[in-house]
This record gives sequence, structure tokens and C-alpha cells, in this order.
Amino acid sequence: MLAFAASAATAQDAAECDARDASEQCKVASEGDTEAARAKAGSIEIVEVYGMSGTAYRASRSGDLRQLSDLATTPQTMNILTQTQILDSGKTDLKEILSSQAGVTLGTGENGNAFGDRYVIRGHEARSDVFVDGIRDPGMTTRESFAAEQIEITKGPSSTFAGRGSSGGAVNTITKAATPTEDFSIVDASVGTDDYYRVTFDSNVKVGEDMALRFNGLTASEDIPNRDGLERERNGFLLSGYTNLGDRWNAIADVYYLEADDIPDLGSYFDRDKRKPVKDIPVYAQDEDFLETEALATTLRLNGELNQQWRASASLRYGTTDNGYITTGIRGSTRDASDPEAPGAETMSLSTHQGWQEIEYGVAQGNLFWDTAFAGHDSRFVFGLEYTTEAVDNGVYDYEATGESNCIVGGRRGASPSYCIIGADGSVVDDPRGLMQRTYTRGDIDAQYNIDTVSAYIMNTTQLGENWEVFLGLRQDWYDYSNDVVGREGELDYAFSDSLTNGHIGLVRKLGEEGNVYLTYSTAANINGGESDVGGNCGYGGLCGDPDQAAQADPEHVENIELGTKWELFDDRLLATAAVFQITKSDVMESVGDSYSQLGTLNTGKNRVEGVEISLTGSITDTLSIQLSAAIMDSEVLESFNSDTEGLALSNFADDSLYALLRWEPNDAWAFGGAYTYQSEMYGGQPDTAAGYDDEIGDYSIVVPSYGVFDLFVNYNYSEKLNFRFNLNNVTDREYWTAAYRSGSFMYLGDVRNARLSVVYEF
Repeated sequence: MLAFAASAATAQDAAECDARDASEQCKVASEGDTEAARAKAGSIEIVEVYGMSGTAYRASRSGDLRQLSDLATTPQTMNILTQTQILDSGKTDLKEILSSQAGVTLGTGENGNAFGDRYVIRGHEARSDVFVDGIRDPGMTTRESFAAEQIEITKGPSSTFAGRGSSGGAVNTITKAATPTEDFSIVDASVGTDDYYRVTFDSNVKVGEDMALRFNGLTASEDIPNRDGLERERNGFLLSGYTNLGDRWNAIADVYYLEADDIPDLGSYFDRDKRKPVKDIPVYAQDEDFLETEALATTLRLNGELNQQWRASASLRYGTTDNGYITTGIRGSTRDASDPEAPGAETMSLSTHQGWQEIEYGVAQGNLFWDTAFAGHDSRFVFGLEYTTEAVDNGVYDYEATGESNCIVGGRRGASPSYCIIGADGSVVDDPRGLMQRTYTRGDIDAQYNIDTVSAYIMNTTQLGENWEVFLGLRQDWYDYSNDVVGREGELDYAFSDSLTNGHIGLVRKLGEEGNVYLTYSTAANINGGESDVGGNCGYGGLCGDPDQAAQADPEHVENIELGTKWELFDDRLLATAAVFQITKSDVMESVGDSYSQLGTLNTGKNRVEGVEISLTGSITDTLSIQLSAAIMDSEVLESFNSDTEGLALSNFADDSLYALLRWEPNDAWAFGGAYTYQSEMYGGQPDTAAGYDDEIGDYSIVVPSYGVFDLFVNYNYSEKLNFRFNLNNVTDREYWTAAYRSGSFMYLGDVRNARLSVVYEF
């Protein structure tokens, strides 16, 4: 009987060993090819698809069942982060984990939405290309890693798997789930600087031979390092159940919940006169500021074997998300001549950014797997159908600042009373956080976004002789779209339907027992108004043109060609990869004139990203592990409605990036390690378009400086049941900035030095 990896969580031995980071017995259990790593669910044989024996950082394959090949023979760049790697890194929020990886940067939201929780992969927006267990996870929300088995970053257009979007890649989180193979309970409790605490609980209980329950819980809170009074708080759980349904089928059901309550920080701003960000910015967030996220999702998955050649899986998910924020921005200003205290003096004045979003969504996905001899060659097929529906309400808050203004500054509408944190004497005013004293209520909906999509896809992996393997994928998406937008132009009702066709071709040539070379071509497509959070704002993935024009727009089209090689070294414990690639995006929607409206041109832009990416993942020796990713890239606008932008780089794009994490285990008790994150400078601007350029100075307008950050960690295994972990992040206390808004009016700050001590106990 063929072994069937029935779900991302049916065999957890290796993953749980990652979490415990303990004994040799654990390492043996992670061996994917041994009986120790196999579990029985009726007559379906479940094989561990994650950990590799003797290495803490290497995953053997994706947790997405549709990825039929091992990672080493998949003809595409894919970075998979294991639990051990995530724990050693000291990072917990998904945006922190992703932004450290090569080829991934952070973008900023229109009006500050989501505070950097939006990702740019190989130069292209990916904020809507986030998936959980292969199903799109919509919404501008805060995302956490406490329930993650592993995190997968696919590079390059991926619409065959992902559907619309995924221009530069996609992110897929594989969740923890109940398993009938063992009982365990693990508590991971941490304390640290900046009033940090974090407690996670992971408990799996077998109920007889055929059933199991698993509970993951999280509670965490901290002050933002060196930003007194600004906070992050996380509370959540994942409840999962597993059962066999006869001899050939099993079911996994789970409920996921996360609540994130922050007092956020928009960071610093760019000083255009000095051509650099303002350092040591005072804390200016107001007492009423908040960023609140609530996400709830329920999923049911069925997996079964029809016979020796046919298998099936089906998933149903229903979810809601709620995201709301009111936050304060700061900018360099000059007091107006009419200011009674210090006319003409330089100061820093405050502004308000705010909005809310509610999402309700449902997904049904079914897959058939067929293993056969096709035209005399071993061949594996995936046939899939998917239906998704998303309903998104966006709005703003009605607010009033009741505090007494303390300055008069100029602006686009002339001089007006304002709030300044720098007093007439040039020093920070008393109680800068209590200046505005806002009151607020949730306002009316200003954009109602709905999209229903039916998708059909077929994928095939065929072995051609001993040395060749070919992958073919084809996907068709049919969608019905509507968006009722209230803006400066009044109320506009958009509605249109269309279809998208995308494909993927990959060819792998085996080179001996250890290596291969591959060539792949893949496509992706984006629709007009595909981003749900910006309504009629053309410049941020919202709607371009009036309702009649938008319906006539062609989809944006993305093509990728990639040549790469992958090698399994040191007894297959280390996977080394290298790839050269070129991504070309054509028919790009471009905003013109007032980029805060839907004014734009349809299908007039074209850009290109090309580069080299390498990675090393796994173990070099019995005691030394590594997870390294590095990218050297170049971006360029090839065609534009505004010819002056042709030849410029894309915004929010770092040419060079590097992440290197090393782990040294001199004996069974100790592990020492460190990480280095580097990102070259990048330039502010609207997403997926040319970075802002100032002709007068002959340079880019807003520059995010390059940075390099060191982290250290130490693990001590006191026993098989008890171990300790210490993380020291940003060892040199470097002040750095991770992203910039297109005007430079805010630049997100990275965390300064902080320390964490964790105790992990299994019982």
C-alpha cells in the first residue's frame, strides 16, 4: 500500500521534538523513512512529512498535500521554517518571522492600516496571499505563530496553487493538529525585559486508538522595547480533534481564535531636508490609541483512500476577522507666523490615522489524487475544485479631539490649530500622550467588497526515466466581483465578472544521487480592485477607473522563469539551493494625479524583477545546523503612463537581503546560536509601482537605510522533560527602520535590544 500523508498534522513526532528540543529519542522519531515515524489510522499509512533525522532546521516537504514532490525535487524556490527554527529566532508574530527572510520586505498601509503586517515578496505585494493549510486567509489582521507547525514561503508566481494574486509568491502556515499517536503536554513560559511575558500550552490526548484531542493556547504581553507605554498583547487558542472514520477515512476539525490588542507606534518620519529618518523620536502615541484584531476560523478536513490508486481530501472553512485602529502619526512642521508662542519655530505636530474592517468568508476545497502509470511512466495527478466567498466591510471612525491645541501650523488647507509635542522652548512638552484626548465611535461603511470564486485545477508530476521529472499545472478561476464605494466622487457601485487562466511548467534533471537542476515557468494574475482594504484607492491595489472602466480592465499578468539547482549534502541532512529568476508583470494598473481617488490608467504599466537567490537549510555536521537565505535582486519599471518613472526601482524593494541562523550543539545538554539579518536600503512609494523620485535632487525621495541586526540564543536541556531557552535580540541595540510610507510621514521602527528567558516543561 502506498503511504498517504493524510494531513499536515497526522504525524507530529518530529514537530513536537522540535518544540521540546530534547533527546536523541526525539531525533529518531523524526526520521521520515523509519517505522518509528509512522502512524496508523485505520488502513491508511501516515508518514511524517516534516522533520529530517539529525537536523533541527530542515523540513523534507511541504505540508500542502497538493505539493506531491519532496522539497529537494520541487522545481521552485520554497523556504520552509520549522518549529525549532522559529523558536531559536526569538520571533513570534508572522510579520517578524517573514521580514527577516531574504527576498521579503515589509510595506506600509494606506493611512497606516495594519502597521506593516503586509508583505512584499520579490518586489510584489503579498498581503492577500497568505494561506493556512492551503486555504486563503483573508483580512488585514495580526497573525501569530503559536499554532504553526511550520511556515512555508513560496517564491515566484503561484496561481496554480493559490489562485488570483501571488505575483511574487505566497505564504502558507501549516497548523498543529490532533494526532492519535501519542499523549503529551508542553508548557512554554517566558519572561523578559520590557514587561514581557508569554505562555503557550500544547496538549495532545489520545481517546482510544482512533481519536485524539489537541489544545494549543497562548497568552502574551509586552511593552514595545524602549517605547514606554506602547504595548502588544496576544491571546488565542487552537482546538483540534481527530477521528478515524472506518478503515479508510479520517477527519480533523479545528477552531482557531486570536485576539491582538496593541497600543501601536507609527515610528519615526523622514526628514527631507537632512535626507534621513529622524532618530530617537519621542513616544507620541496618544492615550486613546489602539489596534485591535480578532480572528475566528472553523475548519473541517476529511482525508481518505478510495483504493490503492485513488485518494481524496476535502476541506471546509468558515471564518470572520475584525480589525480596527486609531493611531497617531507625527511629522516635522514649522509653526505658522500666526502662532502666538513661537512663530516660525520648528516643531513636531500630530495627526490621526484610523479605520476598521470586518470580513466574513467561507471556503470549500476538494482534491482527488491519482497515482498511475501514464504512457508507461509513473505519474501522479491532483484534480481540484474550490469555492470561496468573501464579504468585506470597510469603514472609518467618527472621532473628535477634545484637548486644547497648543500650536498653529500650516498645511494643505492653510494654517490651523494643531497639537505639537515640541514646545516653544524646543523641548518635549509635558504629557505628550495626553494632548489630543480623542473621543470616537465606529462610523458608517464606506466600501462593501464581495467576491465569489469558483476554481478548477489539475496538476501532474511524471517521472520520465530515471533522471527526468516534469511538473505540469493548470488552473481556471471564475469570479463575480462587486464593491460599493463611498468616496470623494460620491457613491460608486462596481460589479463585474471574469475568468483567470494560469499555469506552471517545471522540468527537473537529476544529477547523480545528491543533486538536480530545474527549469520552471509559472504565471499569476491580479484583478482590478483585488485588494479588499482600500476601496477605490487605485494606488494600493484598489479599484482603478469608474465602474464602466473597471469592468473593461484586463487582469494584471505575471510571468516567471527560473533556473535553479538543489543538492542534498552530508547524508541528505543539508539542502543547498540556488536559483536565478526573472519576474515580469504587465498590464499593471497605475494611479495618476490624486492617488487617493480611483483615478488611474488601465493596463498601462510593466515592471520586472530579476535576481539570484540561494539557501542552505539543515545540518552541516552532527553538531552544527544552519538556516540561511540570501537574495541579490534588481527591479525596474519598464513601461508606465508616466514615462519619467521608467527605469526607476520598485518601491519597498531591497536589492540585497540576507538571513543566517546558526545553531551549535556541543553535547546533548547545550545549544548555542545566533542570527544575522541584513537588508539593503529601499525607497518609499506606492505598492507595486516606481519608488518616489525627486528630480530636483536627482535621487529617490524617501530612503529606508540599510541595516544589519544580530541576535543570540542559548538552549539548555536540563532533562528530557525540562529545558531552558535564552534569547537576546538586537544585541548591538541598533536603531533601524523596516518600511516607509510613500510620503515619508511615518517609518516603522524595528525593535531595539531585548531579552527573553523561557522555561519549557513536558508532562
